[in-house]
Amino acid sequence: MLENIRIVLVEPKGSGNIGSVARAMKNMGLKDLAIVGGGRTKSFWARAMAVHAKDILQEARRFGTLREAVADCGLVVGTTCRSGLYRGHSRSPREVSQSILSSARSAKCALIFGPEDHGLSNRDLKYCQWLVTIPTHPDYSSLNVAQAVMICLYELSLAALEKVPQEMISRACAENIERLFDRMRSSLLKIGFLDPQNPEHILLALRRLLGRAGLEERDVGILNGLFRQIEWYAAEGWKVVEEKQRKGLKIR
Repeated sequence: MLENIRIVLVEPKGSGNIGSVARAMKNMGLKDLAIVGGGRTKSFWARAMAVHAKDILQEARRFGTLREAVADCGLVVGTTCRSGLYRGHSRSPREVSQSILSSARSAKCALIFGPEDHGLSNRDLKYCQWLVTIPTHPDYSSLNVAQAVMICLYELSLAALEKVPQEMISRACAENIERLFDRMRSSLLKIGFLDPQNPEHILLALRRLLGRAGLEERDVGILNGLFRQIEWYAAEGWKVVEEKQRKGLKIR
């Protein structure tokens, strides 16, 4: 199960931190490292801090966007140390470890860590179905990224020693869910449900709601059909519906 978990670093600043993350992964038996944006894996400090985990640095994959880095994942979990409107539903690593491992039985799962200076942005959070916050002293809640990775992986390793239940659902991959939200945004803007100046405000709430549901591919197909129908109705479809109703015909 642990081998099915991907660590994603978004725009890491320090090459030494990337090496330390690789070492933490090696300590806990993980190999899949993805890097979005900057960060050097071949520098002296990256290799020095990785120690015996240089193979993870060498095999790390780079992506231009976070969406690309998690496209094939069934579960995407972000990390944050900040509070805020879009972060209040976060849980501790211990609370979610069993659920993450359960999902990892059948699908790739991603754990996402943001830049060292400010963490994941709200723009990054939209790709995360769940959020994790590591409990710390309120006077200083910010952790070094490698420390955060190690704590999360330690909790997952402890959970792996227990009997992990098989997840009953087969999650849709993240890219198919993102395509659903692309269509959802378009449809809900057309009917005036979303504020065109800030559509992500409500969309993030919808992402949170559907993230809790754990969408399967069939669910995504049904919702895509729903929003296609909304777009059709908002264009000229309503005229067809009214005409059929006037004639007493079935709408579909």
